[in-house]
Amino acid sequence: MSDQSIVSLTAPVAQRSSSRWPIWGLLILVALAVGVTWLSRQRVPSLLLENRLVAAEEKGDAKSETKSDKPAKKESKPTAKKPADASKDDDKENETEKKGLPNPFPNRFKLSGDELSGGVEWINTSGEIELKDLRGKVVLLDFWTFCCINCMHILPDLKFLEHKYPKELVVIGVHSAKFDNEKDSENIRRAALRYEIEHPIVNDAEMKIWRGFGVRAWPTIGLIDPEGYFCGVASGEGNRELLDEVIAKLIAYHRAKGTLDETPVEFDLERNRVKPGALRFPGKVLADEASDRLFITDSNHNRIVITSLEGKLIDVIGSGVAGATDGNYKTATFFRPQGTALVGDNLYVADTENHMLRVIDLKAKKVATLAGTGKQAQFRDRGGSLRKTALNSPWAISQIDGTLYIAMAGPHQLFSHEIGSDEITVFAGSGREDILNGSLAESAFAQPSGISVGTGKTLFVADSEGSSIRKVTLGAKGEVTTVAGASDLPQGQTLFAFGDIDEVGGKARFQHPLDVLFHEGSLYVADSYNHKVKRVDLASRKVTTLLGTGKSGANLAPLKLSEPAGLSAVKNKLFIADTNNHRILVAALPSGDVSELKIEGLQSPPLPKETDDATEGKEVIAVPTQDLTSGDAMNFRVSFKLPEGYKLNKLAKVTYKLDSAGEQSLIAADQLKARKVAEVKDEGAVISVPLANKEGNAMLALTLTFSYCRDGVGGVCKIKTLRWSIPVKASADGKVTAIKLEAVAE
Repeated sequence: MSDQSIVSLTAPVAQRSSSRWPIWGLLILVALAVGVTWLSRQRVPSLLLENRLVAAEEKGDAKSETKSDKPAKKESKPTAKKPADASKDDDKENETEKKGLPNPFPNRFKLSGDELSGGVEWINTSGEIELKDLRGKVVLLDFWTFCCINCMHILPDLKFLEHKYPKELVVIGVHSAKFDNEKDSENIRRAALRYEIEHPIVNDAEMKIWRGFGVRAWPTIGLIDPEGYFCGVASGEGNRELLDEVIAKLIAYHRAKGTLDETPVEFDLERNRVKPGALRFPGKVLADEASDRLFITDSNHNRIVITSLEGKLIDVIGSGVAGATDGNYKTATFFRPQGTALVGDNLYVADTENHMLRVIDLKAKKVATLAGTGKQAQFRDRGGSLRKTALNSPWAISQIDGTLYIAMAGPHQLFSHEIGSDEITVFAGSGREDILNGSLAESAFAQPSGISVGTGKTLFVADSEGSSIRKVTLGAKGEVTTVAGASDLPQGQTLFAFGDIDEVGGKARFQHPLDVLFHEGSLYVADSYNHKVKRVDLASRKVTTLLGTGKSGANLAPLKLSEPAGLSAVKNKLFIADTNNHRILVAALPSGDVSELKIEGLQSPPLPKETDDATEGKEVIAVPTQDLTSGDAMNFRVSFKLPEGYKLNKLAKVTYKLDSAGEQSLIAADQLKARKVAEVKDEGAVISVPLANKEGNAMLALTLTFSYCRDGVGGVCKIKTLRWSIPVKASADGKVTAIKLEAVAE
């Protein structure tokens, strides 16, 4: 994980130490990074930095990062062999350059086409995808891992590019896991749903694709042009404008050259199989005994739910639409909020993906923005005026004596704000991603995601990426120490010192804990990727498992959790946000007996209205007048002529829309202008439209949209929309009983 342009990972996957090295170490590693492993007994060229986009150039061999008992075979340096039709391709390239459009990447490197092999499973698609299936498209490979805050930050950039270039660009997520929990395809599937990812993802659990492309940091973007050539990489955050610029240049060049395929494509997304529920990935909970209220952050419904401690629904704050609008409970919007803090009649909210702090006046029932500009901070900042200071993924909030303390996950720091002032400032953490103890200024955090108030003006912090629980003391001589989990290991090795070990202090191991709670002298930890809740005895620093088996699941007996992320308690009740199970649990202390909090009357927000987004056929196919035999319905029979090796997509519907030009009385108005589903029979489509009158004339326009894939189940499915202009005459002595059409996809 990095917000730098390059962070190197050189150890094998089982032995990696850190994604963040001291400056001298980085310089050495960058100097050593002269070549990387290539799939299919080849080598990917080394990549040289140029304007943050790395241009592909051939370099000498580099040693593989994998171990083998067999002696390494001597590999010769690959030579650039021109394909048989290279001269024709050169002619096209020369003609394109004569038009004033030079190839943006003249040093591009030809890929063999099987570079995406090695993944254990594909997600957000109906089948495996090969690069040859994407020929004609600009392709971005997003190397990511779902725990990584930097990887989360570039998802909006990818969505922006996908929506800007829907016909020209395909993004493939290559999920190369850091944590063991992230290697599980089901957990990646849930992450795709949580982050609303709209592109295919390959589970690169064994890091084969990662090593094949020589990737050294999360996130890294690889760029492939429409002819299957590797153009380069961009690492870290903040590359939206750069990628936008080079994608536009590639599109212009290959459109002029005739090598760009602008046929729309679609994928079988996981969200299409999900039924709505009352809660959606609830991130945090806050119980308040005095008011008998429980505040639930219903993160993926972009709202705050208020219930009694027994589960009686009191109120819902937020429309459910993602946004940053201030206003009343019904009109206000949030974007995947997380932690909350209650101070008097004000509820403070970490509006995480808006990069803002919000404040809810519970008496007036109004939502306002407290801090942040709505834009992610691109550089570390010491702070400043509330509404002029950009924030970076605030994840959790606590309050001591009128001061808010914010776990700012993005810059790996704690911020503070004295309520009533106009300032927000860095309180603790140097900004380096690590687990380092020391003074407030010199200490280091790693994606702090949970914060809780202890006794004697102390804070406890869940450092998720460092898998450690920290203690922060306030005051002029304040310092940061580690209660449990690893810390202060050399060269950032703490970031990879995770596991599931109940032990004392530094010998204990967690796996990406997302929350910590101080309650009646003990700490409770949402050990998220171990699917457990653990207890830490502060006197002995002994860590023990309280709830969960260590396996993801939804059982209540024996209890199984799935990435719990939020904790709160009142007396002997521990409230748990069981995030991936979309539920709130209540555990009795100390027995550990667990029940689910049922919220009667809570509904999911209304789904957005579906829009008719099918691409209209640019060309209208004129059909001769159809002399139709009158009857109760007008029937259409559509046959499909598809490219060799392709069949209709079995998972997609064939849809149509019928319209008319001018006056007609054959078809009722309610049968027109609405998109409907055709019946598929024997690889053809059948449409039957009820007639209002058995005889008459009409000029009809039929728009048909269908999807086709390799063998009908391929991972990449293309979309085709055709439009016919059909004059129809219906009479008792008509000559045909059905209108026959041929849908051709080339």
